[in-house]
Amino acid sequence: MKLLVVDDEPHIRDMMRMTLESSGHEIVEAGTGEDALSLFGDGRGFDVVVLDQKMPGIDGLETLRRIKKLAPRTPVLMVTAFGSIDLAVDAMKLGATDFLRKPMTPEALRGAVEAAAANVGPARSGTARASAVATLPEIQTLTLNGFQILRAEPARGSGSQHAFRVKHYKDGSEAVVTVAIDPEAVSRVERLTRRRLAPDGAFWRNQAERLLSGYLWSEGKIPPGGLLTVKDVSRDDLDIAASWASN
Repeated sequence: MKLLVVDDEPHIRDMMRMTLESSGHEIVEAGTGEDALSLFGDGRGFDVVVLDQKMPGIDGLETLRRIKKLAPRTPVLMVTAFGSIDLAVDAMKLGATDFLRKPMTPEALRGAVEAAAANVGPARSGTARASAVATLPEIQTLTLNGFQILRAEPARGSGSQHAFRVKHYKDGSEAVVTVAIDPEAVSRVERLTRRRLAPDGAFWRNQAERLLSGYLWSEGKIPPGGLLTVKDVSRDDLDIAASWASN
């Protein structure tokens, strides 16, 4: 495959180039978003783009937005050492295929590239791209460090737990992660907002998914025993809870 690697740090580009060349890929490098867009052209020459977020000039999100406008079907892997979950969500909404955290292992980078190429779907020819509708698909999964949070499932036996199926790109294996809602957290929200939000409702399900996303982002692995617990909420989330319409 032919890959475009975009990063303003030469030593990071060298690492990614050597890692991906060792897997037989052809690598083209760019040090800025402007250079990347110039090299990308209409996208016909590249199978995957590996794109840094924090760069001088045009940053990664803006470069991503312009790439997806030119070629909506081209997989783009975002990488960053400074990102947050909110940034990852923004990137996924713009069409990023995965969001990798620096420093990454060579195995993680190779695996993410292979998974992105495998999931691109049929007919990536220039003709197909020219006729493609220039709209982004709805993002139904969040991918962080190669883990996909597929969807929430009811957790058996308790109304204060939320279960999520998590898939790893490397071997396609899936695990169920259960996120419990601490009763003390529910009581604190009720006390501070004067609202009783059921632990099995949408507000706490969102809190559970955020906690799981943060763990996958920072740790890059499934939680031990497949278990996490929401023990508190942020001040911003308290404001959301105070105005939450329904569960």
